[in-house]
Amino acid sequence: MVAGVQIHTKVDISNPQSDILTDGALTFLAALHRTFESTRHSLLVARDDAQRKFDSGVPLDFPPETAHIRAEPSWHCAPPAPGLEDRRVEITGPPDRKMVINAMNSGAKTFMADFEDSNAPTFANVINGQVNLRDAIRRQIDFESGGKQYKLSEKPAVLIVRPRGWHLDETRITIDNTPISASLFDFALYFYHNAKELIKRGSGPYFYLPKMEHYLEARLWNDVFLFSQSYIGIAHNIIRATVLIETLPAAFQMEEILFELRNHSAGLNCGRWDYIFSAIKKRRADKSAVLPDRKDVTMTVPFMDSYVRLLIQTCHRRKVAAMGGMSAQIPIKDDLQANEVAMEKVRADKFREVAAGHDGTWIAHPLINQIARKVFDENMLGPNQYHIRREDVKVAAADLLNASVPGKITEDGIRSNVSVALAYCGAWIGGNGCIPINYLMEDAATAEIARVQLWQWVKYGARIDTGEQITTQYVDRIIAEQAPGIKKIAPGVKESHLKIAKKYLTAQIRQQWPSEFLTSDLMPYLTMADGVEDKWYRNSL
Repeated sequence: MVAGVQIHTKVDISNPQSDILTDGALTFLAALHRTFESTRHSLLVARDDAQRKFDSGVPLDFPPETAHIRAEPSWHCAPPAPGLEDRRVEITGPPDRKMVINAMNSGAKTFMADFEDSNAPTFANVINGQVNLRDAIRRQIDFESGGKQYKLSEKPAVLIVRPRGWHLDETRITIDNTPISASLFDFALYFYHNAKELIKRGSGPYFYLPKMEHYLEARLWNDVFLFSQSYIGIAHNIIRATVLIETLPAAFQMEEILFELRNHSAGLNCGRWDYIFSAIKKRRADKSAVLPDRKDVTMTVPFMDSYVRLLIQTCHRRKVAAMGGMSAQIPIKDDLQANEVAMEKVRADKFREVAAGHDGTWIAHPLINQIARKVFDENMLGPNQYHIRREDVKVAAADLLNASVPGKITEDGIRSNVSVALAYCGAWIGGNGCIPINYLMEDAATAEIARVQLWQWVKYGARIDTGEQITTQYVDRIIAEQAPGIKKIAPGVKESHLKIAKKYLTAQIRQQWPSEFLTSDLMPYLTMADGVEDKWYRNSL
């Protein structure tokens, strides 16, 4: 064991899992924790301070202290690293062994292996995910299940890893009696075991960075990268990271985020579902920011369209990829007509992205690759569209805050939000962070939008299109009516987990302010299932 490092779990950690939690890897983790934990903590405190300012009426704006960075045209980010020159279709999903093989064989250019929103972080899921990625890199992941062979192809997708966000702790590992950052835990184990092997094979350690709210959080990641590259003895600037712009504050700091990571940057991504969630949450004290049904908050509404155009302009000005958003659609195999309608929506969405200037897009299911790939192949002839500078774009702070969204709040919209929140939370508690609901592959982001919309409508006494006011009692009734049907749309959800989800949602709509993240709120249930009493999460139920 490594001095000061403790593993708190009753989960059996034996080969090959023990090959991940080696003394060398834990020593590296301890070094990262002791170097960067105080900075991470101060940045999370700064998030709280910023939220209090927003609540008091101070509007979000572009930071005045970094105006010189935005104004200076001469700086650019690093050139694309090997395998990241062409990213026209990226598939995402949790690092489950079968998922890893199917995704890397899908024909997509890259696979984002996700330890964050599509992965419920049971300790087994987290450690086995690291095992699966290590084996995939070394082409040792092939296996047989149910008489079917799963085998990696000769030219699989390039691997990119998304660690969990800065706000999350990995409570099952403590260093000096303090939980380690889940971000550093996921990053460190992958980097330590695989960086040199990836370089040897002509690739590199590539990452997606989620949930950032300030350019200083990007600076922290850059410092981690510099430290880590020196620690294992590889050249600086080998790491590449794409940042998801999925929080409202980050949309005002895109230039600065790229600047902080510029020698390690691979671009920005429109994390659109989390962005909607953040827009509601950050403007929680602003009654004028109440949004209609979730289905009406599309990419063409003013605040979403403005953020997309600004992201593309920013990335291409700095010569990095501007990645489009997720198409969560999965094939509707039992209804050909409905499937064609759904696939046409995918085509239209991908055409909107490529026509706007995006350099690639996200999909959640291997069978959608062909559609997305065809749209980009026909409309993006080179490996990217960095040459499309979008100098016509002029986005002001007011544009990013324009909450004028056509649409209504309906009872169907409320029922949909309740069903998604209950189904997803129930599945997540059971260890599944990615579930199909109504032919969409949903992760935490959709459940988060559903949760905070319900809170927002109750908080401000919004009315549905019939004129009826949305109250806690109204939503309670919908919860009671929708709960019995949850197992039809999410058959794997256990009754005991659904009961917890109902209790959680009922409590959330009564809060003065919504909780920051449902994953933080519900994490104690996963740690208890791992045999650990979770005393670290302050928001435990």
